[in-house]
Amino acid sequence: MTLYDDALGVLKDWRATSEPADTARAHTIELLGAGPVAMTRAHRPGHVTASTLIVDERRRVLLCLHGRLGLWMQVGGHCEPGDASLAAAALREATEESGIVGLRLDPEPIDVEVHAVRCAPADGQSAEASWHHDVRFLAVCPPGAVEQISDESAELGWFSADALPSPLADGVVQQLAPAFARLGNAGQM
Repeated sequence: MTLYDDALGVLKDWRATSEPADTARAHTIELLGAGPVAMTRAHRPGHVTASTLIVDERRRVLLCLHGRLGLWMQVGGHCEPGDASLAAAALREATEESGIVGLRLDPEPIDVEVHAVRCAPADGQSAEASWHHDVRFLAVCPPGAVEQISDESAELGWFSADALPSPLADGVVQQLAPAFARLGNAGQM
C-alpha cells in the first residue's frame, strides 16, 4: 500500500471528531482526487500534511513556536516519499521536531484542518500560496523525556489546556477535546 492509498483509506473510514473536521476531511478527499501528487509539495493547489499533538502524563500539550510563522502550534509537516502511512509521517515529524524518542502514536486521527500557507515546493523554488490539508494525530510522551528544539522551531513548551500561549495557530484548540477524549477512552493509550 502506498502513502496515497493509506491517506485515502484513513480519511474515507475516519469518523470525524467535529463538524469542521468532517468538512475538512471531505475537502481533503476531494483534493486526493488529483492522485498521489496531492501528497507532495509539488501539488500547488494544496497537499496533505501530517501533524501530532503531543501530550504528557500530566495532560499538558507540547507546542512549538514555529520559526517562520511565529505561531504556537502542534509539531508536524510535509509527508516524505519514504513515509509508509500518514501515521508514520506524523510520528516521524513529531520525533524530528520534538527531539523525543519513544512517542506512542495513536494511529487514528483526532482532527483534520485545511489552512492557507505560503509553502516552498520541494525543488527549492520560492514560497507560493497553497493549502495544507493537515491530518492530525495524538501521541503520548514517555515519562521523563526531554524535548529538544529543532531547526524549524524557535521554541518548544509544555502548556495546560487552560493556559495556552499566544499567538496561537488556528486549529490548535479544536484538537484538544478529541485528544483528551481519546486519552480517556484508551486509558492513556
